[in-house]
Amino acid sequence: MEEEEALNHETQLHREKKQKEGFLSLLMGPINWFRMLGKELKWSFVCGVIIVYGINQGVAIGLNKVSIQYYMKDEQKLQPSEAQVYLGLVQIPWIIKPVWGILTDVIPIAGYRRRPYFVFAGVIGVAAMLMLALHNNLTLTFAILCLMAGSAGVAIADVTIDACVTENSISHPSLAGDMQSLCGVSSSTGALVGFLISGFLLHIVGPKGVFGILAIPCGLVILVGMILREPRVHGVGYRRVNQKFMDAGRAMWAALKSRDIWRPCLYMYISLAVSINIHEGMFYWYTDAKAGPSFSQEVIGSVFSVGAVGSLVGVLLYQNVFKSHPFRQVLFWSQLLYCASGLLELILVLRINLRFGVPDFLFVVFDEFFHKIIGRLKWMPILVLSSKLCPSGIEGTFFALLMSIDHVGILTSSWAGGLLLHILNITRTQFDNLWLAILIRSFLRLLPIGLLFLIPAGDPNENILPSEMLTPKKADTINSENLEMASLVNSI
Repeated sequence: MEEEEALNHETQLHREKKQKEGFLSLLMGPINWFRMLGKELKWSFVCGVIIVYGINQGVAIGLNKVSIQYYMKDEQKLQPSEAQVYLGLVQIPWIIKPVWGILTDVIPIAGYRRRPYFVFAGVIGVAAMLMLALHNNLTLTFAILCLMAGSAGVAIADVTIDACVTENSISHPSLAGDMQSLCGVSSSTGALVGFLISGFLLHIVGPKGVFGILAIPCGLVILVGMILREPRVHGVGYRRVNQKFMDAGRAMWAALKSRDIWRPCLYMYISLAVSINIHEGMFYWYTDAKAGPSFSQEVIGSVFSVGAVGSLVGVLLYQNVFKSHPFRQVLFWSQLLYCASGLLELILVLRINLRFGVPDFLFVVFDEFFHKIIGRLKWMPILVLSSKLCPSGIEGTFFALLMSIDHVGILTSSWAGGLLLHILNITRTQFDNLWLAILIRSFLRLLPIGLLFLIPAGDPNENILPSEMLTPKKADTINSENLEMASLVNSI
């Protein structure tokens, strides 16, 4: 009897020990992941991703998205279709990212290739945000120019980190998914923080006040430029700059002619372009007191914050479940679910949810959460694939080119959505045809499934390009230390 009790007690202790170990393993998993990335890729790289993606892009995007929408609607008094088109213009600096990449590569300033461009990006961002915040009665043209300048600051700061990611993806192909997950976790977490406080800040200080606050993340970019550690470049031949631009252009054109590269690029553009964006029509409907649910600023911010959580969940799902699955398989199911998620808004606009007693807020929160999970699962394979399509020697510039192709697709979808809203006569107060716009958009999302043959079918953890495209020429090899920031961890 005593032996049986002792055995039961020992079994219970063993079970409790395993439970504690399981909880500790769950808690330490992310910490050990960060340690692994810091050890394999250097802490300076990890910290740089967190600063640029997490704060300058993540938090700022959370604040910027809501404030711009209310600024266009309430300050500039635009129609949904007009706001859709003008917000597309704000993305133009991202389309010309290859230009920023070439500038940082071939035109050093005061002997440095990276630090002055970070400082320049931060300065124009701070100036643009303060101009929007402090100037009364800005004309629409000048306001758009300021927003474009702020967008350019973020794009210029982003291009150097992109170069670091692509270089490390080639030298550590098995960690390509981990690096994109780090970028996604940083941006999603930052966006969550930004969206959580956006509604509250909008209620307190208004859209223009939020623009003033956005000068702070831009200022942190200047700090990145100050702590960047890179060797001084001597004997730069500025007369050869034009030749370097021509060489870079020829190298990118030669790479784009490769079947292994142009086919995925074509898919990426078409998949984004046909997924037309009617977000401004939905935003105006959300805030309309008669046709829509009349959501307040705080509610809009909270809905977007739930979407940021969904994006983070999507990143974690990709990292832990789908990163080793073939690109085609992940993109097929995510595109199919992306279409289905769009139809949820049809239920909302037709007020079917109210017939079943489901409140608008609860339904919108679920829709936003599910939509962002699927959207991130759809986007992550494209990011990983893009990082594997960059030939050695022009990694940063070519990755910027791939991202600019994606942004052209996004711009196309935005302008196509604005045109659709205009054709269907969806205005600030008229939403009778909004359901039809949602239906058209949702079914167009099925078209990319028929183009999946353009995507490589191999192992996503292996290199996609031929070995000769991954071997840099000696003259083109760039010292990775030029991209390294002084370690924040070791300086503490």
